Amino acid sequence: MGVHGTVIDCDSHVMEPADLWQRYLEPAYRDRAIRIEETDGVEQLVIGEKVVLERVLAGLGGANIDRRKLFTEPHRYVDGCPPASYDPHERAKLLDSWGVDRGVLFPTIGILPFPEDDVDLASAYCRAYNTWQAEFFQTIPDRVVPIATVNWHDVDEAAKELDRCLALGFRGLFVPPEAIAGKSPGDAHFDPLWSRCEEAGIPGCLHVIVRFDGAAAPFAGWRTAALGPTFGFSLGATGQLIPALAALVLGGLFDRFENLKVASVEAGCGFAAYLMDRLDEKHHFFRPLSMTPLAERPSDYIRRNCYFVAEPEERTVSAMMDLVGEDHILWGSDYPHVDSRLDAADLMRESVRHESGKRLAGFLGDNAMHVFGL
Repeated sequence: MGVHGTVIDCDSHVMEPADLWQRYLEPAYRDRAIRIEETDGVEQLVIGEKVVLERVLAGLGGANIDRRKLFTEPHRYVDGCPPASYDPHERAKLLDSWGVDRGVLFPTIGILPFPEDDVDLASAYCRAYNTWQAEFFQTIPDRVVPIATVNWHDVDEAAKELDRCLALGFRGLFVPPEAIAGKSPGDAHFDPLWSRCEEAGIPGCLHVIVRFDGAAAPFAGWRTAALGPTFGFSLGATGQLIPALAALVLGGLFDRFENLKVASVEAGCGFAAYLMDRLDEKHHFFRPLSMTPLAERPSDYIRRNCYFVAEPEERTVSAMMDLVGEDHILWGSDYPHVDSRLDAADLMRESVRHESGKRLAGFLGDNAMHVFGL
């Protein structure tokens, strides 16, 4: 525990061992395991028997590599995986060095889209990941907070898997920040998942997926080599989270589940107040035309049900505490991804150096204790 109380990193990741799915998938699916293959010296990530990424697999992690060398010199997937990203004992040592009590764990490969044309295989991928993640958690149960991943294309199986994960001690659910088979994740079709989250007191976590199709498709036409990776990593996050969160609010999810918690992860917190004002303004004009009447203003749901994970160097943290609620702002490092910093915990503390008391303690970890039901 830090000098100001509990400190919790609400956005960190594991780097899955390359053979995770070959080891943990049920035998019936093992011949179609997620894996890394090498052809003519080039690594390829294969998911659902399709190559989804090649050449730059170290960039799935890479916080430990000089960025100038990461994409200009040969690197393998394993090079971008520091020991703390896959070894629980090393993760505990890293948290100790940061002065952080717990880290909330999201997947890396496991957060990428799984095949939609084979729901049984996709569900098996989720089960395999969750089983490995449970073992990681059980090794250091007081230091990490595991987040479940389920196949949203099969709600019945997803609900069954979420039940299994809750029994294993998982404290959150990954929510894709995009439409699923044409439906918002807040659609009533997915209520069996949301009802379990509300009952268990865990959040649904809208977490960015780094890609340029799906929810990020509107940005794809703007992406050019001249703009570099800064463009995609900057706009891809809010480009996914703003419409996803707006859809949950406007679709009436929080009228159906008044006590549900939803966390916005890896897009920062600064957009929260803008989104509240923007939705309220347009809701004023178009409320009579809405097919889903809301009992309250959009901003009321955001203040009551939504939580935002700030980036380490954000300057708007204090303003968002004022405008959204001091108990609704968290922080995250994004370790060990290519756009994260190994000094994230120090940068985070610097960003709130003027805060004190309950506001500071809440931001550092107390808010997370509530959100994840710890």
